[in-house]
Amino acid sequence: MKPIIYTRGQALPGILAHRIAILDGAMGTMIQRFKLTEANYRGERFRDHPKDLKNNGELLSLTRPDVIRDIHEGYLAAGADIIETNTFGATRIAQDDYELGDLAAEMNLASARLAREAADKFSTPNKPRFVAGALGPTPKTASISPDVNDPAARNVDFEQLRSAYFEQTQALVEGGADLLLVETIFDTLNAKAALFAIDEYFQSSGERLPIIISGTVTDASGRILSGQTVTAFWYSVRHARPLAVGLNCALGAALMKPYIQELARVAPDTFISCYPNAGLPNPMSDTGFDETPEVTSRLLREFAADGLVNIVGGCCGTTPEHIAAIGQAVQAEVARSLRQEFFYKEAA
Repeated sequence: MKPIIYTRGQALPGILAHRIAILDGAMGTMIQRFKLTEANYRGERFRDHPKDLKNNGELLSLTRPDVIRDIHEGYLAAGADIIETNTFGATRIAQDDYELGDLAAEMNLASARLAREAADKFSTPNKPRFVAGALGPTPKTASISPDVNDPAARNVDFEQLRSAYFEQTQALVEGGADLLLVETIFDTLNAKAALFAIDEYFQSSGERLPIIISGTVTDASGRILSGQTVTAFWYSVRHARPLAVGLNCALGAALMKPYIQELARVAPDTFISCYPNAGLPNPMSDTGFDETPEVTSRLLREFAADGLVNIVGGCCGTTPEHIAAIGQAVQAEVARSLRQEFFYKEAA
């Protein structure tokens, strides 16, 4: 197998081989702390837009970049090595729900630039910071019918997904992303469309960035929503030769651990990432979830002590306080070792 030659993010594989890297925490949780109004989301540019825009967090990269910049810098100050762009729902397919699909490329470009500026501000020779271009699952799924009375019905097809993900990938790379993160995967066919589009972009542009793939086990069945086990999911996406594969969202760390163990077992030659929710939803909590930074960090330290992970961070309900605690908790632990040579080399 030929080595992968990355044109960006060349230092990341070496870092993951020697220490556990820290990913940032939740974007949505932090946006909610600002208690923004409909007018805040709209700004002057979208004052007369016909659809409600509140809770369209990706739009804030255009209308309130100060908010997104503040969130990125909060996670970087907490010690994050990798920050995600504010683009989880920035595909044309997702933004069509707000009648803003034509702005998808602009949103991704602006979001990547905001993250790039923040990462560069905090980077040092001894601690470089990386920008992960986030590609979310979209609100439409290629594998599951939206109509319980018609199992064959679909509201999106592979080509629509491929096109939307290609547009997103191109803007994220142009905006300065160091790597691409296909995350919160509940439908493997959607993820395969994203991976196809990413590879298509790599082929056409001549650039090749590291990829992280992160699935979501939705409940105690140990399967993603479209029905695959963690093992089956990995075998469906391993052709993309990701830098890392892992799990995020839906579950807290305690419930996620057996599935991370399974993934670590079946993917011995690939780095493992894990960024769980802060436990279970809890409307009485400030973050909407029940785990404090001390609890989440203790659980992830156990993952690290067991030799399971190379990247850890947080998903829903986590904050800079969680990320700082996680970083401190795993600092003395050894990164998971690959069982065979991982193929990469720095670009010339």
